Amino acid sequence: MPRDPLIGLVGKPSAGKSSTLNSLTDASSKVGNFPFTTIDPQRAIGYLQIDCACARFGVSDRCKPNYGSCVNGRRSVPIELLDVAGLVPGAHQGKGLGNKFLDDLRHADALIHVVDVSGTTDAEGKVTRGYDPSVDIAWLRSEIVAWIRGNLMEKWGSIRRRHIAVKVTAVETLQNQFSGYGSTATVVARTLDKLALKEPLEEWSDETIDRVVQAFTDEKFPTVIALNKIDHPDADKNIAKIAKMQDPNTIVLCSAVSEIFLRKLAKQGYVRYTEGSEFVDTREDLIADGDPDGGGLKELDEKNKNRIENLKDMVLYRFGSTGVNQVLSKAAEILGLTPVFPVRNTTTFASGANESKAVFRDCVLVKKNSTVADVGKKLMGDAPIAYIEGAGGIRVAEDHIVAVGKNDILSFKIGRA
Repeated sequence: MPRDPLIGLVGKPSAGKSSTLNSLTDASSKVGNFPFTTIDPQRAIGYLQIDCACARFGVSDRCKPNYGSCVNGRRSVPIELLDVAGLVPGAHQGKGLGNKFLDDLRHADALIHVVDVSGTTDAEGKVTRGYDPSVDIAWLRSEIVAWIRGNLMEKWGSIRRRHIAVKVTAVETLQNQFSGYGSTATVVARTLDKLALKEPLEEWSDETIDRVVQAFTDEKFPTVIALNKIDHPDADKNIAKIAKMQDPNTIVLCSAVSEIFLRKLAKQGYVRYTEGSEFVDTREDLIADGDPDGGGLKELDEKNKNRIENLKDMVLYRFGSTGVNQVLSKAAEILGLTPVFPVRNTTTFASGANESKAVFRDCVLVKKNSTVADVGKKLMGDAPIAYIEGAGGIRVAEDHIVAVGKNDILSFKIGRA
């Protein structure tokens, strides 16, 4: 299955970026043929939690994904993650790993900015106390804006002259400059539409150019702010401050180390824990609930018992979960990703051999407002498509939009129409 879109994880050193990546890509609880894989030193596969179409049709017992897993209609869909090089202020001027960071960044469709909300690391990731993490959010975005704006202004005179000479639209001129950031003409068009600029490009002032770059940054690199280390005593005041400054719909509270710890104990048989859940059960908990065998769990030592109790109080019961699953879900939400289920038979929902009873073997994530034709191109490339069927064998037009529960189960019939 195609792996795009690509979600980039960014953050200063010691913010918890590596822990967050590890918690998102831990496939120890997954089944199927897609174990955790590092594609290269910076790329890995995470798992996005979605509602599977199998629950809609009452066939969850036969849902066997080729990749990821599906348990009682809750599906884990693989999604590619990019560990963007660490950064420090001045990255756009080449400080730290600045050039590497910005080069990595251009490939991402959305960003997850991991922020140390405890305030115990300074701008360069060194140990401190009382640091204001809201500063990190501001300067990361300012670094991206400064990078794009600097590149644009360096050639603005030539860009303006060419624009006048060849008489093309502002979208075409800007796309020529922004294509290096992985942009498309659609992204540039949406940027300019939102600004509703009256003056033609050749008359843009420095202030207008700055507005365009700011809007383009928001459009090309939508960002989830993952406030990490929420169990630290200093986190609350910093969370409250950041919540007043940022769009709350872009913020997720999380504790990556807590998620890693719980999954490790669950894998070793010490606790019963479903990733992303509010609840964790120990042997003692299950015995108290009437199970004399304690669910077959091992006995925890006193140190880990105390750690589990603290984790329940400081993270699970206060925030409802460790927040790790919600980080990817929020990234998918801001990108407007829609899961689509390609099948061979739109009545039985089988994908493999006719005798196979397994359903909904595949799932692909497409961006919002994708058409059936877009999905076909993503899956089939330039192969000729005779016609397309939706659920129940009903013919579907190529220009129909896909959405959850609408044109999201498709069968592409190869051949000339």
